[in-house]
Amino acid sequence: MKIVHWGDAPKESWRPGNETRLHAAGSSGTERLCVGEQWFEPGVGAPTHFHPEDVEEVVSVVSGAADFHLDGEHQILRAGNAVIIPGGSVHGFVAIGDEPLHIYGAFSSPSPPTTFVDAPDQVILIGGTQGQRLDTTRTRQGS
Repeated sequence: MKIVHWGDAPKESWRPGNETRLHAAGSSGTERLCVGEQWFEPGVGAPTHFHPEDVEEVVSVVSGAADFHLDGEHQILRAGNAVIIPGGSVHGFVAIGDEPLHIYGAFSSPSPPTTFVDAPDQVILIGGTQGQRLDTTRTRQGS
């Protein structure tokens, strides 16, 4: 049995106004899932991106609110809401309102490949173990 102490995992900032903490991923030994927690300042979020067809994602809002877009549809998500993101779907969000957005995310892959629409030639692996290390939570595939 492997016990994970969430407070022990380092927080990383992959863009200004964001902090990310991975709780379980390929980099910590999982074989089929990745779970993380993120905080975004108002006006900050995840740029438009997608994961492969075989990688599902769930984003759950703990506090704050987000303007979330998924395949062209926009919805406001608030605390207590979750969105199920089918594999291959183009999505992203921005924190709205006056308070930070706090979310949990889970993927059906231990190191989900992420391709940002504004940088289609780069694939980032969340919780990756191979490629160029970007920080404690991500690698760049193929470099």
